[in-house]
Amino acid sequence: MSAAGAIDTSRRPPLAGRPSTRLAFAVLGGGALVLLPLAALVATALSAPEAASIWPHLAAHVLPSALAQTALLLAGVGLLSAVIGVGTAWLVTQYDFPGRPSLEWLLALPLALPTYITAYIYVELLGFTGPLQAALRALTGWRSLRDYWFPDPRNIAGAVVIMALVLYPYVYLSTRALFGLQSASIAEAARTLGAGPRRLFWRIGLPLARPALAAGLVLVLLETLNDIGATEYLGVQSLTLSIYTTWLNRGSLAGAAQIACVMLLVVFALIVAEKRLRGQRRFALPTRQARPVARRRLRAPAAALASLACALPVLLGAAIPLAYLCTEILRRNLLAQFDLALLRQLGHAVLLSGTAALVVTALGFAIAAAVRRGRERWLAPLARIAALGYAVPGTVLALGLLIPLAAIDNALADAARHWFGLGTGLLLIGSGTAVVIAYVVRFLTIGISGVESGLSRVSPRIDDAARALGARGPEILRRLHWPLARGATAAAALLVFVDGLKELPATLLLRPLNLETLATTVYGHASRGAFEEGALAALLIILAGLYPAMILARTGPDRRG
Repeated sequence: MSAAGAIDTSRRPPLAGRPSTRLAFAVLGGGALVLLPLAALVATALSAPEAASIWPHLAAHVLPSALAQTALLLAGVGLLSAVIGVGTAWLVTQYDFPGRPSLEWLLALPLALPTYITAYIYVELLGFTGPLQAALRALTGWRSLRDYWFPDPRNIAGAVVIMALVLYPYVYLSTRALFGLQSASIAEAARTLGAGPRRLFWRIGLPLARPALAAGLVLVLLETLNDIGATEYLGVQSLTLSIYTTWLNRGSLAGAAQIACVMLLVVFALIVAEKRLRGQRRFALPTRQARPVARRRLRAPAAALASLACALPVLLGAAIPLAYLCTEILRRNLLAQFDLALLRQLGHAVLLSGTAALVVTALGFAIAAAVRRGRERWLAPLARIAALGYAVPGTVLALGLLIPLAAIDNALADAARHWFGLGTGLLLIGSGTAVVIAYVVRFLTIGISGVESGLSRVSPRIDDAARALGARGPEILRRLHWPLARGATAAAALLVFVDGLKELPATLLLRPLNLETLATTVYGHASRGAFEEGALAALLIILAGLYPAMILARTGPDRRG
């Protein structure tokens, strides 16, 4: 009997109540982290004393407008992001034109900019007192808006354009990967049958890339739902903002929970729609690398138009915002004001995000390894539940976590007072631990998927061979799985760290009152109408995200030079 066969026959069911691997407890913990706040949220929405009286008011006066504006925002941002992302991905993978090698990775840079910072910048640039309108009045002699018309970004149309300019790279990166993997034989056969460039795109390229388009669009829509800073500043009364105002401004926790439950239904609908859009298609790489499509060299004026089409998103989504921040920092001499307060805010942001990154990568590695090694049927479904945290908007997650964490804090305080006579206060919420927990729940999917991508390089036959040679589970993890998954795990930790620096809703709602981060500092300045004073903090957030954005852009499958 072969070694592999011997290993297979030795896989007996585990003892009753005892999992086949201790790492299964990590899967249970990850699933509980996601399910606990959602269960608490539903319980609050249904069982709070004032829940029954609040719902009719919400259904009549709050939800219709919030749902309508959220639907318009999602439709607009999704459509514009798809047009920009798919169009630029098709151009850089199928054609050769001036600037293409640089534009191919520069198109991913807007991912480094949080939507709320980009919104603040464009309101300042396009506002009545901004440089553009001031220059226009100086050139023409006009005095007020009665004399001329100028686009106002503080409406739903402005929100659609600004958010799409930041979020389109999700669609660009995923569709670029699929366009780059398409075999040259398919395109050549289509051209032989008389298909022109347009028909090749609509009949061959786009249908084959539909799974990537669906995945990228869902990420765009989830990020749009999660946003609170940009929508509030641009005057869009979205579901996220309605939760925030109902909870904090109107003091109704039950009402906020009810709106959050409606928002969860929207998230569920998006996930179902993504699966329907994918159909039976899946991402797959051929066993042999297919011969890539040779890029067609464009001639003027088509080459100039292609360069312009790819340069505009980079210019509007990254270059102009960065230039504005740098100009404001120099003009206001903010570098000289780099004081201890900003250092503390930077330290808080690094501590919270760094702690979350370490926990996420450790828990993600344990969950991915448990699914790979464990024999229980419930491991894979529960791991998928643990990875759903990213689909839960930060406001919803913060609201769901507040209730169980407050209960734990009260229980700990009562126990400390009873046994030791000490007043501990709010240990979890008052120390910033609640913010770290929110980051872990929201970004755990990054850790799980990152480790899984690394472990996918290890054939299960290698595990069986190691066991046949006498290696036990911990030794296989340490000497086999970890070295091969280390690079992907480190990349996942970096992405979690940067996402934590940018995360605003959960940080804003769960942080202690005496704890400021870079994101909350920028939000505070913008709320007071003095965003320029937070330009240095905004630039620090963006600079932290530039390196991961460049990594994502440069490590795609399409590396043909």
